[in-house]
Amino acid sequence: FSYTLDNNVLTTEQRQFYEDNGYLLIKKLVSDEDIERFRKEFVRICKREVRPAGAMIMKKEALRSQYGQSESVVNKVQDFQEDEELFRYCTLPEVLRYVECFTGPNIMAMHTMLINKLPDSATQTFLHPMHQDLHYFPFRPASRIVCSWTAMERADQDNGCLVVQPGTHKLDLKPHGYPLKEGKINKLFHGLLDEDEKIPKVHLVMEKGDTVFFHPLLIHGSGINKTSGFRKSISCHFASSECYYIDVKKTSQEHLEKELEEMARRKYNLTSVELRDIWNFRARLVQGERINL
Repeated sequence: FSYTLDNNVLTTEQRQFYEDNGYLLIKKLVSDEDIERFRKEFVRICKREVRPAGAMIMKKEALRSQYGQSESVVNKVQDFQEDEELFRYCTLPEVLRYVECFTGPNIMAMHTMLINKLPDSATQTFLHPMHQDLHYFPFRPASRIVCSWTAMERADQDNGCLVVQPGTHKLDLKPHGYPLKEGKINKLFHGLLDEDEKIPKVHLVMEKGDTVFFHPLLIHGSGINKTSGFRKSISCHFASSECYYIDVKKTSQEHLEKELEEMARRKYNLTSVELRDIWNFRARLVQGERINL
């Protein structure tokens, strides 16, 4: 086994499935009560009743005149590590029990998101192209990083569920950039520049509370929401605190580094900032001891 650790939580069949496919779906892992608390906190953030430090609130500006600042406008709350209510997700024992199977006992929460996929049939604004999450991360090794992604309501092909290409976690990190397609492109929604259409895709149909754990090299994305409702999910990328930062200069990740640093400089009115500073701000220890990250 290369991608999982032996701690008597996963069955041999579950470990083998993750080794072969790069993801593992656990049914009804997160309770309805917790999901309802996360949903209520998201609505409070949308209404600006709560303003978490450092959180990036992504909105569809064109809808604001129609709906004001509301759930109908906000499509993502990213970096919610300073919001104690949403950050509870990253500390849930039932989630960490599985995370430890991939990271080991010293666990950092590195990147957090609550996604509210808005109805979007025409412009495909909220389609997330196929990508590998490792493109965003300047730390390694990849096999000690895992994403936990929980459906906050049923996710299917109608409302833009996750789409994965099983087995692609065994590939190298590929070049990413903004897709050369018509229509609006969202900031930092990078995708593969050269997608292999021959690799089969699996649509992960999930019920409320279902949680998928997946490897940062697994190629995945999500479609558009063709319904009139929202499709919410909450996720965290966890890493072993024994992971280490790498220099991404002269790699396929260098242009992302420049984009993130420029965004951070503008947002916080800084004269200079380094990629590692951004990640140090995002990262929080959730179990064990903090070693490198």
